[in-house]
Amino acid sequence: MNLLRKGCFIFALIILLTACGTEKASTNERKLVEEGKFIYAASGEYKPFSYMKEDGTMTGFDIEVAEAIAKELGLKPVQKKFKFGGIIEGVKSGRFDAAVASHEITEERLKVVHFSTPYYYSGPQIFVRPDSKVETLNDLKGKEIAVSKGTTFAELAKQVTDRIILLDSDVVALEALSKGKHDAVITDFVTGKEAIGAGMKIVGKEMLGRSEQGIAVAMDNDKLLKEINKALDKLRENGTLTKISQKYFGEDITVLPEKQ
Repeated sequence: MNLLRKGCFIFALIILLTACGTEKASTNERKLVEEGKFIYAASGEYKPFSYMKEDGTMTGFDIEVAEAIAKELGLKPVQKKFKFGGIIEGVKSGRFDAAVASHEITEERLKVVHFSTPYYYSGPQIFVRPDSKVETLNDLKGKEIAVSKGTTFAELAKQVTDRIILLDSDVVALEALSKGKHDAVITDFVTGKEAIGAGMKIVGKEMLGRSEQGIAVAMDNDKLLKEINKALDKLRENGTLTKISQKYFGEDITVLPEKQ
């Protein structure tokens, strides 16, 4: 009887250890919302990074980067259009596998998601109408500044004013500025340059620094993060990232400015 009990105990212990080993191994496995697919989110409101086509799908720099990554991972790319301000939460909650949506890598965001190595470099800039006397951030003290919801640009604006207008996208903000609303917009310099090229009556002023943009994944998805970083390394080495950047910007924003 004692031998039987001892045997049962050992068997149960083996099962427990095996289960623990399986659980530990599972944490090192790639987690996907849906097997065989790379489901990523972008706003579709941030031309030329992501914007809508007539068929209702998104295109742009971010979209092509996401598709190239999916190909390297051996997965089918599935795009999800989502408001920029809610994308990080969507990644955190497991709604999306990743955010390929021009998110700046910040300490605040790193508290809730992991980021890939930077896939492009950018920086915020002040944009105003041509008749404005504003040149620097200090010139905007007490004035009305419009920014896109969920971006880090509001933090810059808070340094000089509490009159901050949050809009749905950078393009909406720049359009409003061009039509006579607000005193300035702070947004990515590439987005502003595109808006000027599209005919908006705005001009760029002081650059407010440089930033690194990364792809966000959930904090418990280390395996997927490593695979994305490996894919990005390959896309840099074989020139794919440079080619996509040249297509949309006429220059390579995927390397540090001083190395261009």
